Amino acid sequence: MPPRTDVRIRMCLALAAVLLVAADGRAADKPAVKSNSIVQLVIDYGDGAQLHFSALAWREGMTVLDALKAASAHPHGVKFAQKGSGSTAMVTKIADLANEGDGRNWLYSVNDKQGEVSAGIHKLHSGDAVLWKFAVYEYNE
Repeated sequence: MPPRTDVRIRMCLALAAVLLVAADGRAADKPAVKSNSIVQLVIDYGDGAQLHFSALAWREGMTVLDALKAASAHPHGVKFAQKGSGSTAMVTKIADLANEGDGRNWLYSVNDKQGEVSAGIHKLHSGDAVLWKFAVYEYNE
């Protein structure tokens, strides 16, 4: 008696998974970029909406601003505006939300630690997680 159709389907899927691993040396559900050579970036609009970039390619000397530039260059990226460069760089707008001065502004943190220098000079390490949040600045001692 021939195998049932659902058994045949499972066998074909298992064979396809084996072939995929053999073809490029990795499991089909694992990312192509190793986690130690990426940075993550989240843009939090402050209203419950967020945009996630879970695997931006990291490079030696990469800054927080460079990560935002990489997210902007992504096919589903986000536009942003900045003033200055290097130690004077300041992000003034992400998507359609511009800094409000005395109100909410774009602030960044790396690995849950609020940025203390310009995004243009804050160097990232592989595996870092960057958060840009549209919020009111809160001074933490």
